[in-house]
Amino acid sequence: MPSIAMTVNGRAASGEVEGRTLLSTFLREHLGLTGTHIGCDTSQCGACVVHVNGKAVKSCTMLAVEADGAEVRTIEGMANPDGSLSPIQQAFQDHHGLQCGFCTPGMVMSAAALLAENKDPSEQEIREYLEGNICRCTGYHNIVKSIQAAAAAMR
Repeated sequence: MPSIAMTVNGRAASGEVEGRTLLSTFLREHLGLTGTHIGCDTSQCGACVVHVNGKAVKSCTMLAVEADGAEVRTIEGMANPDGSLSPIQQAFQDHHGLQCGFCTPGMVMSAAALLAENKDPSEQEIREYLEGNICRCTGYHNIVKSIQAAAAAMR
């Protein structure tokens, strides 16, 4: 089995994996980072979004061996160094951008990628960016409000 090594949330991580092991599986089962949720295994829901070398990717569509040598950031790596919530996480809490919470890690990771590219996205730009993330509970209104609030706080 191939050995892989990467930096996950600022820490070295390594392991032996089968060549067909998905990045989502490696994160959850090998590293115990269960905040990356698996909703569909078909790249439809976006619950598994993580950042690989600064880009948002659906970790259920990427093999772990493809992330060998990469910088990976998961929802567990979004908090501030002191453990407090990041501005995006805080905005989701303050503006009720979650209900059941299953999609929230992917939404937060996608929001972070959007705000890294666009510091002041319009409502339409937010909605378009989140097209790859499905929420079955909220109707998206409060998710959009949360991202707008996070953008304002981060500017």
